[in-house]
Amino acid sequence: MEKWFKAYRHMKIRNKLSILIALIVIAAFSFTFVVQQYAFSIYDSQLHAKSSQVLNLSSSAIESELHQIEQLSFSIVADVRLQKLLRALRSSESDYDSLNLRKEIVDVLLSYSGSEPHLFSIQLIDSHGEELSAGNLVPIDSGKQARIMQRAGEAGGGTVWIFPDDKDPALISARDIRSYTNTNFDLLYLGTLIIRIDLDSIVRKLAVGEGELYVLSGSDIVYPRKPSFDPTRIQDRLTSRTGYFTESVAGETLFISHSRSALTGWTYLNLTPYNQIFERVLFIKKLVVIVFVAIFAAVILWGIRFSRSLTRPIEDLIGRMKLAEKGNFAEANLIEGDNAPVAMDEIGLLQRTFRLMVERINTLIHENYANQLLIKETEFKALQAQINPHFLYNTLESINWIAKMNKQTQISQMVEALGLLLRNSVSIKEPIVSLAEEIEIVQSYLTIQKFRFEERLAFSLEIPERYGNLPIPKLTLQPLLENAIQYALEPSIGVCTITVRSYETENSLNLTVEDDGPGMPADTLARLRSGTLQTNGKGIGLLNIDERIKISFGDGYGVQVESRPGYGTRVTVRIPNRKEG
Repeated sequence: MEKWFKAYRHMKIRNKLSILIALIVIAAFSFTFVVQQYAFSIYDSQLHAKSSQVLNLSSSAIESELHQIEQLSFSIVADVRLQKLLRALRSSESDYDSLNLRKEIVDVLLSYSGSEPHLFSIQLIDSHGEELSAGNLVPIDSGKQARIMQRAGEAGGGTVWIFPDDKDPALISARDIRSYTNTNFDLLYLGTLIIRIDLDSIVRKLAVGEGELYVLSGSDIVYPRKPSFDPTRIQDRLTSRTGYFTESVAGETLFISHSRSALTGWTYLNLTPYNQIFERVLFIKKLVVIVFVAIFAAVILWGIRFSRSLTRPIEDLIGRMKLAEKGNFAEANLIEGDNAPVAMDEIGLLQRTFRLMVERINTLIHENYANQLLIKETEFKALQAQINPHFLYNTLESINWIAKMNKQTQISQMVEALGLLLRNSVSIKEPIVSLAEEIEIVQSYLTIQKFRFEERLAFSLEIPERYGNLPIPKLTLQPLLENAIQYALEPSIGVCTITVRSYETENSLNLTVEDDGPGMPADTLARLRSGTLQTNGKGIGLLNIDERIKISFGDGYGVQVESRPGYGTRVTVRIPNRKEG
C-alpha cells in the first residue's frame, strides 16, 4: 500500500487530478445508484396510495364545483325578486301582464347564468307549465320534463340530479320553487328550476392525474356518456368508501382506485393501465443508468481536459523560468504559444505576472544600458553648452566696460540688468529661490523696460523686506510683469500703472501684479483659466507658473486671475507664508 501511495505522490498533477475526479465520480455514482434503487422501491410501494389520493383530489374538486352550482340554485330559488314575480305570474289573469312578468323572470335568470362558467343553461317551468330559459338551450322532451318535475316534486324543494343521456349531454340539477315570505314557507308551488351543467368541461378542468375517470351513482353511470368499461362487474368490490385494486379486462390489467362522495353519494373511479405505470418506472430506471454512464464518461473526459488545461500553463511557466535562469530573458518572454489568450485565473495571473516581470527586467536592462550612453552624451553636451553662456557673459562684460569708459550710463545699466536676467534664466541649478532674489530679477527686468517705455511705465513695488526669505519658484513674478507690459502697456498710448504688492492671510502670502490696462472679456478670461486660450507669447505662461507652484507647495497654492474690461487685470500668486522644508 505504501508503494502505491509513494507512486501517487510522485505522479504529475495532471494524472493526480484525473484519478481524483474519477474516484469522486465513481463514489457519487455508486451512492446515487443505491439511493435511486431505494427511492424506486419506496415509489413502487406508494404508487397505489398516490393514485388514490389523486382521485380524491379530482373528486373533491368536482364535488366542490357541483356544490357551488347547488348553492347557485338555492340562491335563485330564494331570490326575493324572482319570488315576487312568480307569485304575480301565478295570480295573473292578463296575457299581457303574464308576458311582461315572464320577460322580467328571464332577465333574473340571465343575471345568474353568467356566474358559473360550466353551465349550459338555466331553465324555469312556471306554475302555468310555460318554460323560461337563459343560456344555451336544448329543448327537453315532454316525457323527460315530466320525470324531472316529478322527481323535483318528490324531493320537496331539495336538489335532484338527472344524469346525461344520448339526447342531452348535460348533467341536470332540478328543484321545486316554493313560495315563502320572511322565511315562512306556505308550500305554494311557483315553478321548477332546471340547471343544465357541462360536466365534461368540469372533468377536463378539475380532474388531475392519468387514467380514465368514471362517476357512478349506484349502478347508473353519471360520467362518461359512452364508457369503454362496464363498472357493474366490479360493483361488489366497491363496498368501502375509498380503496384500490386491480382488475383484468380483455387481457389487460387495470389499476382501479375508487372514492365515494359524502355530499352526493356518488362513486368516483380512476382506471389506469397497470402495465403502463410500471413500464414508465422501468424506463426511468434504465434512463437514469444510461444518463449516469454518459455523465461519468463526460466528467472523466472533462476532468482529463481540465487537468491538462491546469498543468499546461504550469509546465509553460517552468520552461520560461529555466530560460530566465540562464539569463535569456528575451526568449523567456517570447516562448512558443504566446498568441493563445491567457486565462485570468490564479495560474493565468501567475503566468502573466511572471511574463511582466521578465519583460520589465529585460526592459530595465536595455534602459540601463541606454541611460548610461545617454548620461555620457549629456555630460559631453553639458560641458560643451557651458562654453556658449560664458562667451555671452564675457561679451556683455566687455560691452559694459566700453559703455563705462565712454560714460554711457544707460547702456551700462541695461547691459548689467540683461546679464543678471540671462544668468537667472539660463541657470537651472536652483528652481526654488528666495522672494528677495525673485524681486531682484523683477527689478533687473524693469530697468530694461524703463529705458524702453520711459514715463509711460509707472511701476510700484510694495512688498515688505520681512518676506524676503520666503521660498518661491524662480521666474514667477517676472513673467507676470512681462504679461502686464505686453497686454496692458504696449496696446495703450498713455501711462500704464503696474503695481506689485503683497498681503498675508492665515496660511499664505498673496503676491499681486495689478495693471490698469484694458482688461479681458469674460469669455477670454474663462478660456485663460481653463487653459484653452492660445496666446501669441513665447514666454512662460500662467498655467506653467501655476503648475510649478502646486508641484512645489501643494494644491492649496497657485495662481488666480481676475479681470474686467476697462478696469485692468490682477494676477494673484499664493505661496506659503512661512519657510518650511
